[in-house]
Amino acid sequence: MGDKMPDEGALRLNRPVVLVGMMGCGKTAVGTALAERLGVPFRDTDAAMAEAARMTIPEIFARDGEAFFRARETEVLARLLAEGPGVLSTGGGAFLRPENRAAIAEAGVSVWLKADAELLWSRVRHKSTRPLLLTDDPKATLTELLAERTPSYAAAELVVDSAPPVPIPEMVERVVRVLSDGGVLA
Repeated sequence: MGDKMPDEGALRLNRPVVLVGMMGCGKTAVGTALAERLGVPFRDTDAAMAEAARMTIPEIFARDGEAFFRARETEVLARLLAEGPGVLSTGGGAFLRPENRAAIAEAGVSVWLKADAELLWSRVRHKSTRPLLLTDDPKATLTELLAERTPSYAAAELVVDSAPPVPIPEMVERVVRVLSDGGVLA
């Protein structure tokens, strides 16, 4: 009953759009606005995991470790992909696993929200909810993670550059153009 029906003549999504990229690149903010723009559900792997575990992501990491977290993340991703067309935001590490990339490629389309280290740092530096940044030098850690993860993110089917930084509505329009050009919107 809460599902929105697209207006006549509106762009229609033909499979799940999976937003990938580093923490702070805008997957949740852009994804929420994109789903609203397209009249489809927004889903978030981190939110689904936290709800299922009844714990925050940092609590899951602290209690069970990253390996446990990544295995559950793969399960949640598969379940959310099976729900059909919509916009799906993943955790920053989800696209690193080959099995996740394969599942996304089979069921949907991956879109890398590409952002540089300075933009990412400006967005995450005041947040204590990023377990991988709980280090002595979180900015250096973020920069190292970006360098390590970029080859995996570059395997995304589509790329939307966040440079120069723009407001969320403009990023949504950038994503819509890339999806339209890629044949994901009809």
